[in-house]
Amino acid sequence: MNPNNSGRPTNSAYRPHGGVRGAEFPPRSSLFEGRFGRMFRTLPAARFSVGALQALAKIGNMTAEHEDQPTSEDEIDNEENTGTPDNPGIAAGYTYLGQFIDHDLTFDPASSLQSKNDPEALVDFRTPRFDLDCVYGRGPDDQPYLYADDGLHMHLGRKVTGSSFDPNTRDVPRNTPNPGEPARALIGDPRNDENTIVSQLQATMLRFHNRVADFLTQPDGQTPKFEDVQQVVRWHYQWIVLHDFLPTIIGKETLYDVLPQLKPEVQHISHFTPHLKFYKWNKEPFIPVEFSVAAYRFGHSMVRPIYRLNTTLKERQVIFPDPNGDLTNSLTGFRAFPEDRAVDWTLFFPIEDRPATGKTRVQASYKIDSSLVNPLGTLPPSVAKDIPSLAERNLRRSLTMELPSGQAVACLMGLPIIPDDQLLVGKANADDAAKNTRLIDISTEFRNNAPLWYYILAEAQQAVQHAAQKLPKNPSEPDKAAVNTIPTRLGPVGGRIVGEVFVGLMFGDSHSYLRQYPNWQPIPAFCRNGHFGIAELILQAKQWI
Repeated sequence: MNPNNSGRPTNSAYRPHGGVRGAEFPPRSSLFEGRFGRMFRTLPAARFSVGALQALAKIGNMTAEHEDQPTSEDEIDNEENTGTPDNPGIAAGYTYLGQFIDHDLTFDPASSLQSKNDPEALVDFRTPRFDLDCVYGRGPDDQPYLYADDGLHMHLGRKVTGSSFDPNTRDVPRNTPNPGEPARALIGDPRNDENTIVSQLQATMLRFHNRVADFLTQPDGQTPKFEDVQQVVRWHYQWIVLHDFLPTIIGKETLYDVLPQLKPEVQHISHFTPHLKFYKWNKEPFIPVEFSVAAYRFGHSMVRPIYRLNTTLKERQVIFPDPNGDLTNSLTGFRAFPEDRAVDWTLFFPIEDRPATGKTRVQASYKIDSSLVNPLGTLPPSVAKDIPSLAERNLRRSLTMELPSGQAVACLMGLPIIPDDQLLVGKANADDAAKNTRLIDISTEFRNNAPLWYYILAEAQQAVQHAAQKLPKNPSEPDKAAVNTIPTRLGPVGGRIVGEVFVGLMFGDSHSYLRQYPNWQPIPAFCRNGHFGIAELILQAKQWI
């Protein structure tokens, strides 16, 4: 992309055809309403050759190929959250909470909420919502197999072991397969069984629903209506999205700029007034492709190659099976995982006070930067047969969907554009910052023309990168450690896109607590020190046995 005389970006290069499920041809028309649309309709598409994108993807994957992964018990005991790949600002569980939220926003057309309030919703899915339809499916009338006989509680699966934090951990309900076939999950959205961690997050949400149902049951045994329980659960979930997930990912400053009523000093909220500069719609909110294809794929850089599910397992779990297809210590889903694989959530979220090192520490996500862990560079055939590199798949999808460049979006937003010399590819840590590859050295096609997904990752690592560049030529280990403890969150472009879309979708939903009850608060008995987030939800779900 090169600026023309008017200061507006222009682009030129080869672009292949293809598409994203449900968003093959998101129109640029300002009158378009539908499941997917465009946030920046007036910006030209960034153009690149496939070869340039392949070279960028290769560099991004190569930075992770030689990661040193602890293998011995001594090394595991001495792991620290200050390790260079670790992001001290974001616990590992938020990677999978983000995945869960994504599945909720892009669920099946036959939403239980929409089918009740909008008869046409069964044919024309128009509005993505934070409504937990990935949990509730089409409701107890249409999908009774998801529910207990009382039509109020959710079905759960077998008990699983291994978590000293929660000995009553449950799996999701599953079918009884024929011999040799996998036991598939019986849940509202089958995608929430694609790995062990998100599967057990789904089971936690089911238990939380049951906990709310019991909490709302009167002392005389009179039970609440299912719809009332569902609303309470949904509003607690929406509260977590706004008050826990978004501040963690985009930072409070960006969040408060988008939704100023969330500031702590605001004691009474008569109504919410979001400050949406760029995400606008005519009739119904939609999912912008700039969000779904670029900005919200930041989570790919947060994935760890290996996780400790609980403290009783000797082996840690890898995200994909080994080259021989051995699933023994793999997080691979769409099957009944071994019974001793219960997730101990205290290893994934800050639920309890934990030491900074050792087996019981809270695992951090990996930093949001322009590198992906090695397994994501070689996806197994069961996940991707044609293009095994996740980075390449993301970049090609952005090209196919005709997304604008990162510089073009920053220009439209009125933000300073990151100079080409500062757009680097690699890890955000003290040791690698000095040797990371410049984007323009990979291909001159990237001169002032960075793919939007890459640009959003690159701006997230700017704070670490700038601090690393200020280190002396031979920095001391304490100096490097200080740089490596700088958290990475989404920057001005990525944070604004994600923040506006999340807030806009929730505000656009007339059934959300933002619209129906602006001063609503979580159940006081569910809070700790006045706070309710994913940690508190897990603690409440734990109480349902």
